[in-house]
Amino acid sequence: MDRAPVTPMAVTWWGHSTATVEIGDTRVLTDPVLLDRVVHLRRRSMSPSASAARADLVLVSHLHLDHFHVPSLRRLPRGTPVVVPEAGGGLLGGLGLDVYEAVPGDRLRVAGLDVEVTDADHPASRHRWSRRASQPLGFRIVGDRTFWFPGDTGPHADVRRIAPVDLALVPIGGWGPTLGEDHLDPEQAAELVARVGARWAVPVHWGTFWPVGLGRVAPAVRHHLFDTPGERFVDATEGSPTRAVLLAPGDRVELAV
Repeated sequence: MDRAPVTPMAVTWWGHSTATVEIGDTRVLTDPVLLDRVVHLRRRSMSPSASAARADLVLVSHLHLDHFHVPSLRRLPRGTPVVVPEAGGGLLGGLGLDVYEAVPGDRLRVAGLDVEVTDADHPASRHRWSRRASQPLGFRIVGDRTFWFPGDTGPHADVRRIAPVDLALVPIGGWGPTLGEDHLDPEQAAELVARVGARWAVPVHWGTFWPVGLGRVAPAVRHHLFDTPGERFVDATEGSPTRAVLLAPGDRVELAV
């Protein structure tokens, strides 16, 4: 008996937590930061191409400025569906986007995909002095293929109810040369991916933005936090059922059957 054709799947990492996942002809964009400057941070890698703003569905995990980046969201075509944390819709007034506010536990049907909304272990406020706050989100996307994007999370995220996936986009570092307790390091990320059960894992949220004024050369400890997390994640997944796929910003990979 002939086997049914398998829907192709591909992922492009644009840097930080911004990635495009292709499930067949459907493009899902995560935490779009498409510019080279975010507040006091400057990109130290290849800039995203103009094609990065083309998406059938956009997922925004939480309110922090390096994830919920309004100048980048302004570049999306009008009418693009965007899923944001509850109370995040007020930041997008006048942009003409199709906004869905969500909380953990929600299940949405958007762009022909099922969006399962999960929680994340991360601060809820937009920034230190902001009164705007909302529970950070993760997402499990289900179509002909599946992927998990936990957003920006610490090691205490509850993944017991998350079903296995074809792909995990997992954060492995901080926003720059730092790593707080509300972020995953490479080893913690590898453990979380194994607990979920992912066939492939692409590490994100590392090695992209550097604070203006700190210079271009990182001291040894910051080299460990900024330049080497990707390799450390690959090492940490060695011997596990998950295949780690290490990308440079702008790289696209097609995931084999």
